[in-house]
Amino acid sequence: GEPLGALAGVPVAVKDVLCTQDMPTTCSSNMLRNFQPPYDASVVEKLRKADAIIIGKTNMDEFAMGASTETSAFGITRNPWDLTRTPGGSSGGATACVAAGTVPLSLGTDTGGSIRQPAGFCGVTGLKPTYGRVSRYGLVAFASSLDQVGPIGWSVEDIALLLQCISGYEPRDSTSLKHDVPDYRAALESSDLRGLNIGILREALDVDGVDDAVREGVMTSAKVFEQAGAEIIEISLPHSKYWVPTYYVIAP
Repeated sequence: GEPLGALAGVPVAVKDVLCTQDMPTTCSSNMLRNFQPPYDASVVEKLRKADAIIIGKTNMDEFAMGASTETSAFGITRNPWDLTRTPGGSSGGATACVAAGTVPLSLGTDTGGSIRQPAGFCGVTGLKPTYGRVSRYGLVAFASSLDQVGPIGWSVEDIALLLQCISGYEPRDSTSLKHDVPDYRAALESSDLRGLNIGILREALDVDGVDDAVREGVMTSAKVFEQAGAEIIEISLPHSKYWVPTYYVIAP
């Protein structure tokens, strides 16, 4: 007879870079093997408030500094679709456990692709939210001005539900946005995308190493958006080849 939260009874896994006061937070490092935080990260507090069941912590590249989940002190995480392949990283454990059907939802963190890349490798849905939308309080920082906590699930509806629960202003985080949280699930009910502009980056599709199937997948997606009313615009960013080296200057 009591009111239930939006995630009541739903098992959720949490990347082991987010503080949890009832279980260790190791960042997949021997240096923190026995570290038990005295408090919960803001997003963990929000999960508990939504009545989620935090089922455990997930493997990652040590201190989130990697892209394959092969640099953990606790062993390699493998891609559940093919054990000879990497699940990506650094949130490889958080995506692999969803892809394997162990949990329906998980939380990862993304500094330079650490949710989006492993979500792609594991065939699940992942989102790096807008900067400041989700609090970083209680997140062990890689590069704190870049890090963002984000949801991982099977579908866009799954991550809309999880993002709804973890978003919002947090006074303990000086970069947290003081903006109302939209109703993400309600936004999914409309298939009319008129007025939305979507850019297709020419250099990203023309670069060497992009598989034809990937290129075709992007263009097929663009057609779906166009049929829903969005305007597809080809853009050129000629300095994009410098993005990765620039990132590796800024992030450290």
